[in-house]
Order: sequence, then C-alpha cells, then structure tokens
Amino acid sequence: MNIKIKPVSRENLKKTGTIRKIFLLIVLVVAGLGEISAAQRIYISPTGNDMNKGTKELPLATLTGARDRVRQLREQKLLTDTVYIHVLPGDYFMKEPLYLTYREGGTPQAPVVFEGDATNRPVLYGGMKLGRFEEVNANLWRVFIPEVAYYGFYFEQLYINGERRFRAQTPTHGNFYMVKDVEEIPIDQTTGQTARFASQKIKLNVSDIHILDDLKVGELDDILAVFHQKWSETRQFIKHINKADSSIYITGRGMVSWIPIDKKSRYYIENYFGALDSPGEWFLSRDGYLYYIPLKGETINNTECIAPVMDKFIVISGDESTGEKAGHIHFKNLSFQVSGYKTPVRGNSTGQAASSTDAAIMVDFAKNIEFSNCEITHTGQYAIWFRRACSGSSVKHCHLHDLGAGGVKIGETDIRPDSTELTKYITVDNNIIQHGGYVFPDAVGVIIFQGSDNTVTHNDIADFRYSGVSVGWVWGYSFSPSKRNKIEFNHIHHLGWGELCDMGGVYTLGQSEGTTVSNNVVHHVYSFDYGGWGLYNDEGSSSIIMENNLVYNCKNAGFDHHYGKENIIRNNIFAFNILGQVQFNRPEEHQSFSFTNNIVYYRQGEIFVNNWGKEKWLKSNTEVDSNCYWNPLEPDPVFHLGMNFKVWQKHGKDRHSLVADPLFKDPDNLDFHFKSLRTARKIGFKPFDYTKAGVYGNESWKKLAELDPALEEKFDKAVVKNRWTGE
Repeated sequence: MNIKIKPVSRENLKKTGTIRKIFLLIVLVVAGLGEISAAQRIYISPTGNDMNKGTKELPLATLTGARDRVRQLREQKLLTDTVYIHVLPGDYFMKEPLYLTYREGGTPQAPVVFEGDATNRPVLYGGMKLGRFEEVNANLWRVFIPEVAYYGFYFEQLYINGERRFRAQTPTHGNFYMVKDVEEIPIDQTTGQTARFASQKIKLNVSDIHILDDLKVGELDDILAVFHQKWSETRQFIKHINKADSSIYITGRGMVSWIPIDKKSRYYIENYFGALDSPGEWFLSRDGYLYYIPLKGETINNTECIAPVMDKFIVISGDESTGEKAGHIHFKNLSFQVSGYKTPVRGNSTGQAASSTDAAIMVDFAKNIEFSNCEITHTGQYAIWFRRACSGSSVKHCHLHDLGAGGVKIGETDIRPDSTELTKYITVDNNIIQHGGYVFPDAVGVIIFQGSDNTVTHNDIADFRYSGVSVGWVWGYSFSPSKRNKIEFNHIHHLGWGELCDMGGVYTLGQSEGTTVSNNVVHHVYSFDYGGWGLYNDEGSSSIIMENNLVYNCKNAGFDHHYGKENIIRNNIFAFNILGQVQFNRPEEHQSFSFTNNIVYYRQGEIFVNNWGKEKWLKSNTEVDSNCYWNPLEPDPVFHLGMNFKVWQKHGKDRHSLVADPLFKDPDNLDFHFKSLRTARKIGFKPFDYTKAGVYGNESWKKLAELDPALEEKFDKAVVKNRWTGE
C-alpha cells in the first residue's frame, strides 16, 4: 500500500507550532495546578523517628521534627498548599517546647495544621514518668529520682494517675493561719514608696510556730511561706526562724502600700518533711527521694506518677525587628498535659491577676493562630497567652482545666507607643475553663489586659480563686486602648472560695468605649473579706454596657461600682445576693452610671449598700429608675440607711420603679422565667433567655461543663470556713 505524504506549507507549520505551544502550556498549567492543590502531609507517631521521611509508613517522632521539615520545605519553595501535620494517637513525652516563627507559618490559602484524631486525641506531655514507688510503711511510699540526686533537677508540681497532688504544707491544702503582725526593714530604699530590697519580719501566733519544729538539715533553703493578701499572693522562701518571739523572716522587694502583708493576711508553710501528714501530700527531698502518702484505694501497682520537666508546650513568635508575623498556624484535636512552675530564688509577688505569670503556650507577633478541640491541663501557670502584637486568633471548643494559674490571657500589661503592637481580634468561644489558681490563686479565667475588639463568648468559667473574666488594665481616667471587647453568653460561677478579696465574676477597669457585658449568668462569687461581686466596675470603668445578665448568690452584691463614668446597667436580674444587692463607693461630678429596668429579688441585706461611709448613694450622680424590687419576706423593704421606698423616692431615686413581685416561675429553685409579664412590662423589662449562656454543642460537651455536686458542696463549706470574722 502506497502512502502519500502531503507537503506542509510554511503557513501550516506556523499554525501547528502555535497549537503545540498552546498544548504544552495547558499541560504545564494542569501539572502545576495539580501540584498547588496537593496538600502536603507529614506524620508523627510515638514510634516514629525524626530521621524518617515523615510519611504515614515512615513517620517522624516529634513536633519539633515536623517543624524542621516544614521549614526545610518552605526554604526549598516546595510548599504551595495546606500543610497537615498528622499527630497519630498515643503518648508523646516532649523534650523541649515547640518553637515556631514566621519561617514555619502558613498563608490564608495554605495554613499549617497540627492535627490529631478528634475521637482519640494524642497526648503531648511536658513531663516525665517517675519510677515505681516502694513502701516505707503502710502509710508512706517513696521513689528515688536520680536526676534530683545527681543533677540538681527539682520540681514543685506532681501528678498521680492524672490528678494534681499538693506538696506537703501546714496547715493542709485549703486551710490557712492568720498573720499576727508584720514589720518591714528596708535594706535598699528607693525614692518611691517601695524599697528595692527589704526584709519582712512576720510575727506568727505562738500556737503556730511549732509547725517548724524538727527541721531536717538543709530543709530551710526550700521552705516557702505563701501569703494571701487582699487580691494577691506572695511566695517567699523563709530565711530565718526566731522561735523566741514566734517570727519568721523573708526577703525581697518592699511591700507596696496598697497591698501589704498585714494582720488580715493569711498564710501557709509549704515543702518540708514535717508537713507531710495527710493523704495525697508529697515531699521531694534534695537527696533524690520523693515521699508520698497514698490516698485510699491507691496501690503501688496501680499508681503512675508524672513530674513536669518544662514550663511551656509551645512558643510562637514572629520577628519583632522586621514586624514579620508568625501566622496561619492551627492546632486541632491535641491534648497538652503537665507543665510546671518553679518559684525563683528571690520568690515572687505576681501582682493582681497573676499578671506577670507566663502561660504554657505563649504567642507574640502572630496572626491567625487557632486552637480548636484541644485540651490543656495540669499546668503550673496560665494555659494560653496571646501577648504582644497578636490578632485574628482564636481558642474554640477547648478544655482548659487543672491550671496552676488561669485560662487565657490577652494583650500586654504595658501600653506600647506603637499602636500596631496592640493585641486585638482574639476570640475565646465555647470553651470549658475550670479548676485553676492552684499555684497562683489570684489568676483569672480569661483576662484582657491592653487589648481591643476581643470576644469572650459562651464559655463555662468556674472553680477559680479570683475573678472569672477581667477586662482592661488602666486604673482611673487616663488613656486605655481596651475598647469594644465583648463578654457575652458566659456561665461564670463558683469563684473565690473565700480565699482572696476584691473580685468579680466580671471585673472591669478603665475607659472602655464599646465594651459590652451581656447575657452572662454569674453566681457563687465568695470573697474572704470584702469584694465578692457578680459584676464589678472597678477604678475608672467607663462607657460599658451591662445588660441581660442573671446574677445570683454572690457575697457582697450582684453589682458594684467603685468609680467610673457613664456606664449603663440595664435589664439585668440580681437575685439572692447576700450582704447587699447593689453597691456604690465613690460619688463624682459626672454621671457615674445609670441603673434602669433591672429586677432585684432578695431575702436579706439592704438593697443599696456602701462600705465607704454614709450617704454616698444620696450624693451620687446616678440615674436609678424603672426597676423592680422584691423581698417576699418584707413587703416594705429597707432601701438605704433605713429608708423605705417612699423616703428613698423623695431623694430623687426610683421614681418610676416598683416594689412588687416580678412573678418568676420558681425563684427558690433558680427558675427565673416569668409566669406572667405583668410586672416586667410596667418597668420596661425585656425578657431574655439566660439558658443560652455557657457552652453549646452536643450533650456530652455540655455535660462535661457541669461541676461535680461534691465539688459544689465542698465550695459551700469552704466559704463558711474561710470567711473573715473581724477577729
């Protein structure tokens, strides 16, 4: 068969070449798109090796190994899509924190995702397992730790079978002695009120000094005296004991005038063998032996013991000098457990809200950092801190519990001259933040220092020794950058434990234009002495709207206004608060606040109280009107200084208000829904659904947020035992 080949003209060749070029271009584009759309996957396993390729078959061993692989791929420009770092189920014992910079970050289109299994979260430990206990006697075990005996390793927290255990202290955990007297001896005085260095002589009651009898050789160097004074804590090593006059000596910075250790301060002595006298207590000797008194039911065979070896799990930081931020890094379905805190040689006094205390996860100069469905537990300090120049980040559906300090910190305590370094747009939503303040009782569930446009919503915040949520960090009327923060739909409860003072379920400071505190349920806030409030506008709090909140069973009052201006307190329910219902401290020329359309339902105490002298309410520039007040035991209640309702109205207050039953369905059983709106309509009250406060999602998640009834009973007993009697 003959095949004839038709000649191709130059014009046809040109066309054919063009077609070929187009075809080749399409092939290249398609190939390129395939590369762009293919997510990079790196695997980590407890049985892996960081020398492996990082595939599912040959996984890496550590987060740091995965970080290094991401950095390498970034440098080689091989990453063009999302990077998934799959952390396979199992236990990981971290040898160092995970440090991340902008070099390992992602982009909006291609984030870096550290992800575990949602139903079987991997556990990343910042601690090490100790050896097997041996029996000293029927009520005392011990274990030898070579790292302590030979290398100077030491720790102050311990976890047994997944639960925190407390160091030996006198009196036992949850109990306190009272300071008898204090004398300060300045050693290095400054020109200010506070000495740079001083010694404090703490006089103890004669009956208490016996606790330091029979100290073993060398123990004095490690004994801590821990003081609770007003709203803060001081931890100092005892330098000298003088039994002749029942005193101990500590050294450090001089005491500040507004929060000294004084006769209202309480203390305990921690970390010496002689204090080891109660089940669950432990003591670590410098010779390497850790002694432990087991709880009922514990056996040596069923006991696992873990001690912290580092204080942080993750440190994320961009480049401060160039302003390049670490960003677009997500953590999902991971459990971080066991991080520590060690008291510095000079001791510490961390200030209000344990403000100088770090967190187990530290974030600076970063954007779009996300934590979702993660657990952070058994820490020595706070859980997470978005500190300097952070934005667009979130903590969602996370379980933060058993914390040495608090849950989430937002912003810095300093105001930076460069406003771009302000932390903002941080979201803390639908988290369970419970059981904290075990090392730093003055810590807060969630605190916003200098920060704007942050959202704290639908969290369950409970079982802390101080405030639940704190917003703002400027005392008085000077400039504050903390604006437009939203504290809404949170369930905040069982705070204080009668241990500290001057606290609130929601605590505010400074000028806060645009800030709202709304639709929260706050209850069971109990201080030691003064200051167990539900909603608390402290110094300079201004331009804050507090509405649609349900506040009940708080010690001093449901709402307190120290001083500030133009706050709006409206459409709230304040019920069954104990010493008083509404409190006010300092009159000023400007309008302090308006208190309107609220319902106050109570059985004891005055409605309007003041602890700073008489007639402050009458001298105040406040709008108090269109409220409903009801005491079912007293149809003609006392409003203020013995005044009944008619006399109170003659002073210009509550002219359109009512003394009437608000007609709740079952207030004695805390059902504040209405069986009739007849009374509520008369004062302009708008019903709100307080059951929406707290976490949302499936029933198991909601159930996890519920406190154990045994803990609630323990709380009730503690507040009675710890309350200040003035003696």
